[in-house]
Amino acid sequence: MPTTRLPSAGYSITVRVAVIADSSAIGRLTMAVGEAGAIVTAVDVVDSDHLRVVADVTCDTADSAHADQVVKALESMEGVEVRKVSDRTFLLHLGGKIEVTSKVNLKTRDELSRAYTPGVARVCQAIADNPEDARRLTIKRNTVAVVTDGSAVLGLGNLGPAAALPVMEGKAALFKRFGGVDAWPVCLDTQDTEEIIKIVKAIAPVYGGINLEDIAAPRCFEIEARLRDLLDIPVFHDDQHGTAICVLAALTNALRVVGKKLADVKVVVSGAGAAGTAIMKLLLRQGVGDVIAYDRRGALHRDMANLGPNWQWLVEHTNKDGYSGDLPGAIVGADVFIGVSAPNLLTGDDIARMAPNAIVFALANPDPEVDPREARKHAAVVATGRSDQPNQINNVLAFPGVFRGMLDAQAKEFTEEMALAAAMAIADVVGEEKLNPSVIVPSVFDARVAPAVAAAVRAVAQQSSTSSVLDSDPTPIPEA
Repeated sequence: MPTTRLPSAGYSITVRVAVIADSSAIGRLTMAVGEAGAIVTAVDVVDSDHLRVVADVTCDTADSAHADQVVKALESMEGVEVRKVSDRTFLLHLGGKIEVTSKVNLKTRDELSRAYTPGVARVCQAIADNPEDARRLTIKRNTVAVVTDGSAVLGLGNLGPAAALPVMEGKAALFKRFGGVDAWPVCLDTQDTEEIIKIVKAIAPVYGGINLEDIAAPRCFEIEARLRDLLDIPVFHDDQHGTAICVLAALTNALRVVGKKLADVKVVVSGAGAAGTAIMKLLLRQGVGDVIAYDRRGALHRDMANLGPNWQWLVEHTNKDGYSGDLPGAIVGADVFIGVSAPNLLTGDDIARMAPNAIVFALANPDPEVDPREARKHAAVVATGRSDQPNQINNVLAFPGVFRGMLDAQAKEFTEEMALAAAMAIADVVGEEKLNPSVIVPSVFDARVAPAVAAAVRAVAQQSSTSSVLDSDPTPIPEA
Protein backbone atom coordinates (compact mmCIF):
# COMPACT_ATOMS: atom_id res chain seq x y z
CA MET A 1 0.00 0.00 0.00
CA PRO A 2 1.40 3.45 -0.85
CA THR A 3 2.17 5.62 2.19
CA THR A 4 -0.08 8.53 3.16
CA ARG A 5 2.95 10.61 4.21
CA LEU A 6 4.77 12.76 1.71
CA PRO A 7 8.07 11.49 0.24
CA SER A 8 11.10 13.71 0.81
CA ALA A 9 14.81 13.82 0.03
CA GLY A 10 15.52 13.07 3.71
CA TYR A 11 14.52 9.46 2.98
CA SER A 12 16.07 9.15 -0.46
CA ILE A 13 17.40 5.72 -1.43
CA THR A 14 19.29 4.31 -4.39
CA VAL A 15 18.43 0.73 -5.34
CA ARG A 16 20.80 -1.14 -7.64
CA VAL A 17 18.81 -3.68 -9.65
CA ALA A 18 19.49 -6.11 -12.45
CA VAL A 19 16.60 -6.52 -14.86
CA ILE A 20 16.10 -8.61 -17.97
CA ALA A 21 17.06 -6.45 -20.94
CA ASP A 22 14.14 -5.47 -23.11
CA SER A 23 12.68 -2.22 -24.41
CA SER A 24 10.37 -1.77 -21.41
CA ALA A 25 12.81 -2.72 -18.61
CA ILE A 26 13.48 0.77 -17.23
CA GLY A 27 9.84 1.81 -17.59
CA ARG A 28 8.70 -1.19 -15.56
CA LEU A 29 11.12 -0.27 -12.76
CA THR A 30 9.98 3.35 -12.52
CA MET A 31 6.33 2.34 -12.71
CA ALA A 32 6.76 -0.10 -9.81
CA VAL A 33 8.46 2.56 -7.69
CA GLY A 34 5.72 5.08 -8.48
CA GLU A 35 2.96 2.61 -7.66
CA ALA A 36 4.63 2.05 -4.28
CA GLY A 37 4.16 5.77 -3.55
CA ALA A 38 7.76 6.94 -4.02
CA ILE A 39 9.06 9.63 -6.37
CA VAL A 40 11.75 8.61 -8.86
CA THR A 41 14.44 11.29 -9.09
CA ALA A 42 17.05 9.49 -11.22
CA VAL A 43 17.68 6.29 -13.15
CA ASP A 44 21.29 5.54 -14.14
CA VAL A 45 22.34 2.54 -16.19
CA VAL A 46 25.64 1.31 -14.71
CA ASP A 47 26.23 -1.89 -16.67
CA SER A 48 24.64 -4.18 -19.24
CA ASP A 49 25.15 -7.25 -21.37
CA HIS A 50 23.02 -9.04 -23.97
CA LEU A 51 20.79 -10.50 -21.21
CA ARG A 52 20.55 -7.95 -18.41
CA VAL A 53 20.65 -4.25 -17.59
CA VAL A 54 22.03 -3.09 -14.24
CA ALA A 55 20.55 0.24 -13.14
CA ASP A 56 20.58 2.50 -10.09
CA VAL A 57 17.05 3.70 -9.31
CA THR A 58 17.05 6.73 -6.98
CA CYS A 59 13.81 7.77 -5.34
CA ASP A 60 12.38 9.80 -2.47
CA THR A 61 10.38 7.89 0.12
CA ALA A 62 8.36 9.01 3.16
CA ASP A 63 10.22 7.11 5.91
CA SER A 64 12.30 3.98 6.53
CA ALA A 65 9.29 1.67 6.48
CA HIS A 66 8.16 3.14 3.17
CA ALA A 67 11.67 2.65 1.74
CA ASP A 68 11.43 -1.04 2.69
CA GLN A 69 8.07 -1.24 0.90
CA VAL A 70 9.62 0.20 -2.27
CA VAL A 71 12.45 -2.34 -2.16
CA LYS A 72 9.99 -5.19 -1.66
CA ALA A 73 7.93 -3.96 -4.61
CA LEU A 74 11.02 -4.18 -6.81
CA GLU A 75 12.01 -7.58 -5.43
CA SER A 76 8.55 -8.95 -6.24
CA MET A 77 8.89 -8.11 -9.93
CA GLU A 78 9.53 -10.98 -12.29
CA GLY A 79 13.02 -10.88 -13.79
CA VAL A 80 14.31 -8.25 -11.31
CA GLU A 81 17.19 -8.84 -8.90
CA VAL A 82 17.82 -6.25 -6.15
CA ARG A 83 21.57 -6.20 -5.58
CA LYS A 84 22.10 -3.31 -3.19
CA VAL A 85 20.14 -0.63 -1.34
CA SER A 86 21.85 2.60 -0.27
CA ASP A 87 20.37 5.19 2.08
CA ARG A 88 21.58 8.45 0.55
CA THR A 89 21.26 10.40 3.82
CA PHE A 90 23.58 7.99 5.63
CA LEU A 91 26.01 8.05 2.69
CA LEU A 92 26.18 11.85 2.94
CA HIS A 93 27.15 11.58 6.61
CA LEU A 94 29.99 9.08 6.19
CA GLY A 95 33.07 10.57 7.84
CA GLY A 96 31.16 13.68 8.96
CA LYS A 97 30.05 16.78 7.06
CA ILE A 98 32.70 19.35 8.00
CA GLU A 99 36.48 19.68 8.17
CA VAL A 100 39.17 22.19 9.17
CA THR A 101 41.32 23.68 6.42
CA SER A 102 44.32 25.95 6.77
CA LYS A 103 44.22 29.49 5.37
CA VAL A 104 48.04 29.46 5.08
CA ASN A 105 49.98 27.34 2.60
CA LEU A 106 52.85 26.28 4.90
CA LYS A 107 54.94 25.15 1.95
CA THR A 108 58.22 26.82 2.92
CA ARG A 109 60.38 27.29 6.03
CA ASP A 110 59.67 31.01 5.81
CA GLU A 111 55.89 30.46 6.01
CA LEU A 112 56.31 27.97 8.85
CA SER A 113 58.47 30.41 10.81
CA ARG A 114 55.81 33.10 10.59
CA ALA A 115 52.73 30.91 11.12
CA TYR A 116 54.31 28.92 13.94
CA THR A 117 57.51 29.14 15.90
CA PRO A 118 59.34 31.47 16.29
CA GLY A 119 57.15 34.16 14.66
CA VAL A 120 53.90 33.19 16.41
CA ALA A 121 55.43 34.12 19.76
CA ARG A 122 55.31 37.80 18.85
CA VAL A 123 51.57 37.53 18.15
CA CYS A 124 51.00 35.68 21.44
CA GLN A 125 52.77 38.46 23.33
CA ALA A 126 50.76 41.14 21.52
CA ILE A 127 47.50 39.46 22.59
CA ALA A 128 48.77 39.06 26.16
CA ASP A 129 49.49 42.80 26.21
CA ASN A 130 46.13 43.68 24.61
CA PRO A 131 43.50 40.87 24.86
CA GLU A 132 41.17 42.69 22.44
CA ASP A 133 43.68 41.89 19.68
CA ALA A 134 42.47 38.28 19.81
CA ARG A 135 39.48 39.34 17.71
CA ARG A 136 41.82 40.80 15.09
CA LEU A 137 44.64 38.25 15.04
CA THR A 138 42.95 34.87 15.60
CA ILE A 139 39.96 32.83 14.47
CA LYS A 140 37.95 34.45 17.29
CA ARG A 141 36.85 37.17 14.87
CA ASN A 142 34.91 34.68 12.76
CA THR A 143 34.26 31.63 14.94
CA VAL A 144 31.11 30.40 16.70
CA ALA A 145 30.71 27.47 19.09
CA VAL A 146 27.59 25.40 18.42
CA VAL A 147 26.92 24.07 21.92
CA THR A 148 24.52 21.31 22.92
CA ASP A 149 23.96 18.77 25.67
CA GLY A 150 21.88 16.55 23.39
CA SER A 151 18.80 16.84 25.61
CA ALA A 152 16.34 18.02 22.94
CA VAL A 153 17.63 16.86 19.55
CA LEU A 154 15.25 17.98 16.80
CA GLY A 155 11.89 16.43 17.72
CA LEU A 156 13.55 13.20 18.82
CA GLY A 157 14.14 14.04 22.47
CA ASN A 158 17.04 13.35 24.82
CA LEU A 159 19.51 11.44 22.62
CA GLY A 160 22.73 12.59 24.28
CA PRO A 161 25.82 14.35 22.90
CA ALA A 162 27.08 11.74 20.40
CA ALA A 163 23.70 11.38 18.68
CA ALA A 164 23.39 15.19 18.60
CA LEU A 165 26.67 15.58 16.70
CA PRO A 166 25.22 15.11 13.18
CA VAL A 167 22.83 18.02 13.82
CA MET A 168 25.63 20.24 15.15
CA GLU A 169 27.82 19.36 12.15
CA GLY A 170 24.96 20.32 9.88
CA LYS A 171 24.53 23.60 11.73
CA ALA A 172 28.24 24.34 11.31
CA ALA A 173 28.02 23.57 7.59
CA LEU A 174 25.07 25.97 7.23
CA PHE A 175 26.95 28.70 9.11
CA LYS A 176 29.80 28.44 6.62
CA ARG A 177 27.66 28.05 3.51
CA PHE A 178 25.26 30.91 4.15
CA GLY A 179 27.19 33.28 6.42
CA GLY A 180 30.87 32.60 5.86
CA VAL A 181 31.10 31.87 9.61
CA ASP A 182 33.50 29.21 10.92
CA ALA A 183 31.41 27.25 13.44
CA TRP A 184 32.37 24.14 15.38
CA PRO A 185 30.26 21.52 17.21
CA VAL A 186 30.70 21.40 20.99
CA CYS A 187 28.68 18.44 22.27
CA LEU A 188 28.88 18.22 26.06
CA ASP A 189 28.59 14.95 27.99
CA THR A 190 26.66 16.56 30.82
CA GLN A 191 23.15 17.89 31.33
CA ASP A 192 23.94 19.66 34.57
CA THR A 193 23.14 23.37 34.25
CA GLU A 194 26.04 24.58 36.37
CA GLU A 195 28.55 22.36 34.62
CA ILE A 196 27.38 23.46 31.16
CA ILE A 197 27.72 27.11 32.13
CA LYS A 198 31.17 26.49 33.60
CA ILE A 199 32.41 24.65 30.49
CA VAL A 200 31.09 27.21 28.00
CA LYS A 201 32.58 30.06 30.04
CA ALA A 202 35.93 28.25 30.03
CA ILE A 203 36.04 27.73 26.25
CA ALA A 204 34.61 31.14 25.32
CA PRO A 205 38.00 32.89 24.72
CA VAL A 206 38.31 30.97 21.42
CA TYR A 207 35.00 32.15 20.00
CA GLY A 208 33.33 35.35 18.84
CA GLY A 209 29.87 33.99 19.66
CA ILE A 210 28.01 31.08 21.26
CA ASN A 211 25.09 29.36 19.52
CA LEU A 212 23.15 27.17 21.96
CA GLU A 213 21.32 24.33 20.26
CA ASP A 214 18.95 21.51 21.19
CA ILE A 215 19.03 22.10 24.95
CA ALA A 216 15.77 21.21 26.67
CA ALA A 217 13.49 23.75 28.34
CA PRO A 218 13.38 25.09 30.97
CA ARG A 219 17.12 24.49 31.52
CA CYS A 220 17.96 26.32 28.29
CA PHE A 221 16.50 29.57 29.63
CA GLU A 222 18.77 29.68 32.67
CA ILE A 223 21.84 28.60 30.72
CA GLU A 224 21.35 31.35 28.16
CA ALA A 225 20.60 34.04 30.74
CA ARG A 226 23.57 33.17 32.91
CA LEU A 227 26.01 32.96 30.02
CA ARG A 228 24.83 36.34 28.73
CA ASP A 229 25.75 37.84 32.10
CA LEU A 230 29.11 36.07 32.25
CA LEU A 231 30.47 36.50 28.71
CA ASP A 232 31.49 39.48 26.60
CA ILE A 233 30.41 37.79 23.35
CA PRO A 234 26.89 37.18 21.98
CA VAL A 235 24.98 34.16 23.28
CA PHE A 236 22.15 33.10 20.97
CA HIS A 237 19.82 30.14 21.51
CA ASP A 238 18.74 29.35 17.96
CA ASP A 239 15.81 27.16 18.97
CA GLN A 240 14.40 30.24 20.69
CA HIS A 241 15.54 33.34 18.86
CA GLY A 242 16.22 31.96 15.38
CA THR A 243 12.75 30.45 15.28
CA ALA A 244 11.15 33.61 16.64
CA ILE A 245 12.90 35.79 14.06
CA CYS A 246 11.77 33.61 11.17
CA VAL A 247 8.20 33.33 12.45
CA LEU A 248 7.90 37.11 12.87
CA ALA A 249 9.31 37.62 9.35
CA ALA A 250 6.82 35.15 7.87
CA LEU A 251 3.91 36.54 9.88
CA THR A 252 4.76 40.09 8.82
CA ASN A 253 4.40 39.10 5.18
CA ALA A 254 1.39 36.84 5.76
CA LEU A 255 -0.43 39.76 7.37
CA ARG A 256 0.49 41.91 4.38
CA VAL A 257 -1.09 39.27 2.12
CA VAL A 258 -4.39 39.14 4.05
CA GLY A 259 -4.50 42.86 4.80
CA LYS A 260 -4.42 42.65 8.59
CA LYS A 261 -2.28 44.45 11.18
CA LEU A 262 -0.38 42.72 13.96
CA ALA A 263 -1.95 45.00 16.56
CA ASP A 264 -5.42 43.81 15.55
CA VAL A 265 -4.94 40.04 15.45
CA LYS A 266 -5.40 37.24 17.94
CA VAL A 267 -2.68 34.60 17.84
CA VAL A 268 -2.77 31.09 19.33
CA VAL A 269 0.60 29.42 19.93
CA SER A 270 0.69 25.67 20.54
CA GLY A 271 3.86 24.86 22.47
CA ALA A 272 5.17 27.03 25.30
CA GLY A 273 8.69 25.62 25.35
CA ALA A 274 11.85 27.36 24.16
CA ALA A 275 10.64 28.21 20.65
CA GLY A 276 7.07 29.07 21.57
CA THR A 277 8.09 31.31 24.45
CA ALA A 278 10.57 33.24 22.30
CA ILE A 279 7.98 33.62 19.52
CA MET A 280 5.40 35.01 21.91
CA LYS A 281 7.83 37.41 23.56
CA LEU A 282 8.93 38.78 20.18
CA LEU A 283 5.32 39.14 19.00
CA LEU A 284 4.44 40.97 22.21
CA ARG A 285 7.48 43.21 21.78
CA GLN A 286 6.24 44.02 18.27
CA GLY A 287 2.74 44.90 19.53
CA VAL A 288 0.53 41.88 18.77
CA GLY A 289 -3.15 42.25 19.70
CA ASP A 290 -3.39 39.18 21.93
CA VAL A 291 -1.77 35.77 22.31
CA ILE A 292 -3.03 32.55 23.85
CA ALA A 293 -0.29 30.10 24.84
CA TYR A 294 -1.24 26.42 24.83
CA ASP A 295 0.81 23.52 26.19
CA ARG A 296 0.37 20.13 27.89
CA ARG A 297 -1.47 21.69 30.84
CA GLY A 298 -3.86 23.45 28.47
CA ALA A 299 -4.24 27.13 27.71
CA LEU A 300 -2.06 29.17 30.05
CA HIS A 301 -4.13 31.61 32.11
CA ARG A 302 -3.83 33.68 35.27
CA ASP A 303 -5.69 31.26 37.56
CA MET A 304 -3.15 28.47 37.04
CA ALA A 305 -0.92 27.58 40.01
CA ASN A 306 2.55 26.08 40.45
CA LEU A 307 4.03 27.58 37.29
CA GLY A 308 7.72 27.99 36.58
CA PRO A 309 9.11 31.50 36.02
CA ASN A 310 8.78 31.38 32.22
CA TRP A 311 5.16 30.22 32.22
CA GLN A 312 4.39 32.66 35.03
CA TRP A 313 5.67 35.49 32.83
CA LEU A 314 3.49 34.26 29.97
CA VAL A 315 0.28 34.09 32.00
CA GLU A 316 0.90 37.67 33.16
CA HIS A 317 1.34 39.01 29.61
CA THR A 318 -0.96 36.88 27.41
CA ASN A 319 -4.55 35.60 27.19
CA LYS A 320 -6.39 38.82 28.03
CA ASP A 321 -9.77 37.09 28.31
CA GLY A 322 -8.53 34.21 30.49
CA TYR A 323 -9.47 31.39 28.09
CA SER A 324 -8.94 28.00 29.78
CA GLY A 325 -10.26 25.41 27.30
CA ASP A 326 -8.72 23.06 24.76
CA LEU A 327 -6.72 23.88 21.62
CA PRO A 328 -9.56 23.52 19.07
CA GLY A 329 -11.60 25.90 21.20
CA ALA A 330 -8.71 28.35 21.51
CA ILE A 331 -8.44 28.85 17.76
CA VAL A 332 -12.13 29.61 17.25
CA GLY A 333 -12.18 33.13 15.84
CA ALA A 334 -8.37 33.42 16.01
CA ASP A 335 -6.56 35.13 13.14
CA VAL A 336 -3.31 33.20 13.46
CA PHE A 337 -2.29 29.72 14.62
CA ILE A 338 1.39 29.00 15.26
CA GLY A 339 2.37 25.44 16.15
CA VAL A 340 5.75 24.50 17.60
CA SER A 341 4.60 21.42 19.44
CA ALA A 342 3.42 18.01 18.22
CA PRO A 343 1.79 16.43 15.16
CA ASN A 344 -1.89 16.04 14.34
CA LEU A 345 -3.42 18.21 17.07
CA LEU A 346 -5.94 19.87 14.77
CA THR A 347 -8.11 19.00 11.78
CA GLY A 348 -9.21 20.94 8.75
CA ASP A 349 -12.61 21.41 10.43
CA ASP A 350 -10.86 23.11 13.36
CA ILE A 351 -9.12 25.51 10.98
CA ALA A 352 -12.48 26.30 9.38
CA ARG A 353 -13.60 27.82 12.71
CA MET A 354 -10.83 30.42 12.69
CA ALA A 355 -11.43 34.03 11.60
CA PRO A 356 -11.76 34.81 7.87
CA ASN A 357 -8.42 34.96 6.01
CA ALA A 358 -6.77 32.90 8.71
CA ILE A 359 -3.02 32.25 8.86
CA VAL A 360 -1.69 28.82 9.90
CA PHE A 361 1.96 28.11 10.72
CA ALA A 362 2.10 24.39 11.56
CA LEU A 363 5.82 23.98 12.25
CA ALA A 364 6.15 20.63 14.05
CA ASN A 365 8.60 18.46 12.08
CA PRO A 366 8.38 16.16 10.27
CA ASP A 367 4.62 15.92 10.88
CA PRO A 368 2.86 19.26 11.50
CA GLU A 369 0.07 20.04 13.96
CA VAL A 370 -2.44 19.94 11.11
CA ASP A 371 -2.21 18.43 7.65
CA PRO A 372 -1.23 21.41 5.48
CA ARG A 373 -3.40 20.14 2.63
CA GLU A 374 -6.46 20.23 4.91
CA ALA A 375 -5.46 23.59 6.38
CA ARG A 376 -5.24 25.18 2.91
CA LYS A 377 -8.90 24.40 2.30
CA HIS A 378 -9.85 26.94 4.98
CA ALA A 379 -6.86 29.23 5.70
CA ALA A 380 -5.61 32.00 3.44
CA VAL A 381 -1.91 31.39 4.20
CA VAL A 382 -0.31 28.14 5.38
CA ALA A 383 3.34 27.57 6.29
CA THR A 384 5.24 24.57 7.67
CA GLY A 385 8.78 23.64 8.62
CA ARG A 386 9.05 21.16 5.75
CA SER A 387 11.17 21.74 2.68
CA ASP A 388 8.69 19.89 0.45
CA GLN A 389 5.86 22.35 1.20
CA PRO A 390 5.40 26.02 0.21
CA ASN A 391 6.40 28.66 2.76
CA GLN A 392 9.02 26.69 4.66
CA ILE A 393 9.92 28.56 7.84
CA ASN A 394 13.55 27.56 8.34
CA ASN A 395 15.99 29.00 10.88
CA VAL A 396 18.74 29.07 8.25
CA LEU A 397 17.09 32.28 7.05
CA ALA A 398 18.20 33.91 10.30
CA PHE A 399 21.17 32.55 12.21
CA PRO A 400 23.96 32.80 9.57
CA GLY A 401 23.18 36.46 8.89
CA VAL A 402 22.57 37.28 12.56
CA PHE A 403 25.99 35.95 13.56
CA ARG A 404 27.65 37.45 10.49
CA GLY A 405 26.37 40.86 11.56
CA MET A 406 27.31 40.40 15.21
CA LEU A 407 30.82 39.15 14.37
CA ASP A 408 31.45 42.00 11.94
CA ALA A 409 30.37 44.51 14.58
CA GLN A 410 32.32 42.65 17.29
CA ALA A 411 29.11 42.73 19.27
CA LYS A 412 29.26 41.80 22.93
CA GLU A 413 25.66 40.60 23.20
CA PHE A 414 22.55 39.67 21.21
CA THR A 415 19.58 41.96 21.76
CA GLU A 416 15.85 41.99 21.05
CA GLU A 417 16.39 45.00 18.76
CA MET A 418 18.69 42.84 16.62
CA ALA A 419 15.99 40.17 16.45
CA LEU A 420 13.39 42.65 15.24
CA ALA A 421 15.79 44.11 12.67
CA ALA A 422 16.66 40.64 11.38
CA ALA A 423 12.97 39.70 11.05
CA MET A 424 12.13 42.84 9.07
CA ALA A 425 15.18 42.29 6.83
CA ILE A 426 14.05 38.74 6.00
CA ALA A 427 10.47 39.86 5.34
CA ASP A 428 11.55 42.71 3.07
CA VAL A 429 13.75 40.46 0.89
CA VAL A 430 10.59 38.93 -0.62
CA GLY A 431 9.43 42.28 -2.00
CA GLU A 432 5.89 43.49 -2.63
CA GLU A 433 5.98 42.39 -6.26
CA LYS A 434 6.58 38.72 -5.35
CA LEU A 435 4.44 38.47 -2.22
CA ASN A 436 1.50 36.02 -2.39
CA PRO A 437 -0.10 33.31 -0.20
CA SER A 438 2.51 30.75 -1.33
CA VAL A 439 5.53 33.06 -1.02
CA ILE A 440 5.76 34.82 2.34
CA VAL A 441 9.42 34.04 3.04
CA PRO A 442 12.43 33.99 0.71
CA SER A 443 14.06 30.76 -0.34
CA VAL A 444 16.83 29.55 1.96
CA PHE A 445 19.04 29.70 -1.15
CA ASP A 446 18.23 33.35 -1.89
CA ALA A 447 21.66 34.99 -1.87
CA ARG A 448 20.19 38.29 -0.68
CA VAL A 449 18.99 37.00 2.70
CA ALA A 450 22.16 36.60 4.77
CA PRO A 451 23.72 39.93 3.63
CA ALA A 452 20.46 41.77 4.36
CA VAL A 453 20.16 40.22 7.83
CA ALA A 454 23.85 40.81 8.56
CA ALA A 455 23.61 44.47 7.54
CA ALA A 456 20.51 45.03 9.68
CA VAL A 457 22.03 43.38 12.76
CA ARG A 458 25.36 45.12 12.27
CA ALA A 459 23.64 48.50 12.05
CA VAL A 460 21.75 47.90 15.30
CA ALA A 461 24.92 46.74 17.07
CA GLN A 462 26.92 49.74 15.93
CA GLN A 463 24.21 52.14 17.11
CA SER A 464 24.35 50.73 20.63
CA SER A 465 26.90 49.92 23.29
CA THR A 466 26.88 46.24 22.32
CA SER A 467 29.62 46.70 19.72
CA SER A 468 33.35 47.38 20.11
CA VAL A 469 33.66 48.44 16.46
CA LEU A 470 32.21 51.72 15.21
CA ASP A 471 33.00 51.23 11.55
CA SER A 472 34.65 48.41 9.63
CA ASP A 473 34.23 46.55 6.39
CA PRO A 474 31.95 43.52 6.71
CA THR A 475 33.31 40.06 5.97
CA PRO A 476 32.19 38.88 2.52
CA ILE A 477 29.50 36.18 2.51
CA PRO A 478 30.01 33.24 0.13
CA GLU A 479 28.02 33.51 -3.07
CA ALA A 480 25.04 31.19 -3.38
